[in-house]
Amino acid sequence: MTSSNGIALYSYWRSSASYRVRMALNLKGLDYEIRPVHLVRDGGEQFGADYTRLNPQQLVPTLVDGQTVITQSMAMLEYLEETHPKPALLPADSAGRARVRAIAQAIACDIHPVNNLRVLKHLVTNLGLNEEQKLDWYRHWTETGLSALERMLATDEIDGRYCHGDSPTLADCCLLPQVYNAQRFNCDLSGLDRINRISDNLLDLPAVERATPENQPDAG
Repeated sequence: MTSSNGIALYSYWRSSASYRVRMALNLKGLDYEIRPVHLVRDGGEQFGADYTRLNPQQLVPTLVDGQTVITQSMAMLEYLEETHPKPALLPADSAGRARVRAIAQAIACDIHPVNNLRVLKHLVTNLGLNEEQKLDWYRHWTETGLSALERMLATDEIDGRYCHGDSPTLADCCLLPQVYNAQRFNCDLSGLDRINRISDNLLDLPAVERATPENQPDAG
C-alpha cells in the first residue's frame, strides 16, 4: 500500500488526528493524496490486513511519503516541519517552540485519547454505558480539558490571532479539530473566549477550510 512518489495520507474525514495533519499539509502548501479509511463501515476498514501491515496500531492517520511510512499524527506534524520547514509551524525561539508543543500535547495527549472512537465504543460495548452516559463522559473530559487550555492561553502574555501570535502553528492544527468535535457533541464552549476567537480566525484561512471534515472526499 506504499507509494514510491509523493505524499499520501490515509485519513478518515471525522478523525481529529487526520484533520490536524490535513491542516498542516495545507498550511505548508503541499500536494498530497487522500486515501480514505472508513472507521465504521464493514466493521472498520482500519482492521483490514493490508492496512494493519501499514499501521500495526490500526489507527488513522498514516502518512506515506515515498517509501517513508509514519504513524501517529504528532510525529507526522514534526516530520512535515523538518522536511518542509517553510512556512514554519513552529516559532523560531526555543521557548516559543516549547509553548506551542505544550499546547498541542495538552490536546493530543490529554483531551483526545480518552474521547476517541475506540474508547467511546468500549464504554458502550464492554462497560454497558448508554448513549447519554457516553455523552456525559465525552463532554466532561472535553470541557475539562478545553477549560484548562483556555487558562493556559490566557496565562501566557503572548497574544495574537492564533494560539501563538499571528501565524498558525502546530498548536492550532491540534486545537481546531478538537473544537470541531466538541461542537459536534454539544459541549459547553461558553466562556472559552480565546479558544473560540482562535478557531474563528483559523476557519477564515482557505488552507484550513479545505482541511475541514465536510470538505473531504469521504465525507458523509
